[in-house]
Amino acid sequence: MALADFIPSEGQRRIADAITDAERHTTGEICVHVTPRCRGDVMKRAVKTFNRLHLYTTKRRNAVLIFIAYDDRKLAILGDTGINNAVPQGFWDGEVEELTRYLKAGRPVDGLCAIIARMGERLSQYFPGERDDENELSNEVTYDDLDDADETEDAHDEDYGNME
Repeated sequence: MALADFIPSEGQRRIADAITDAERHTTGEICVHVTPRCRGDVMKRAVKTFNRLHLYTTKRRNAVLIFIAYDDRKLAILGDTGINNAVPQGFWDGEVEELTRYLKAGRPVDGLCAIIARMGERLSQYFPGERDDENELSNEVTYDDLDDADETEDAHDEDYGNME
């Protein structure tokens, strides 16, 4: 399945617009990345993707990645060190749970837009918007079809229940 089969182009535009709107209230940067497969640990794969996309390059180290492996039904939300140093442990648990419900219902675009709006509000408490803040990362959904076959199989491949 290609990205357009999981998130049609109109949905991709809605997600990019949701990121733009959310980032108006925070200096935080929100990114969405999707891939069909993640055979191993979803958080390890999200970290690799975070680094490969150079999301650690923001001035305040306050980027957050929403990583979805749709065929393998996994997701993770990962913040950079600036976020992790500022927020309590488990900060994104509610967003993971809510997005999981949307994904299970077959509504990825609605779920991503809702979660992104909520993330912008929550990030603004720790990283309020600034008048001269620049958009440091693209708001477009990124995609790859890389196979992480070198990762070990995960025992929870059958549903979205293994999210970090």
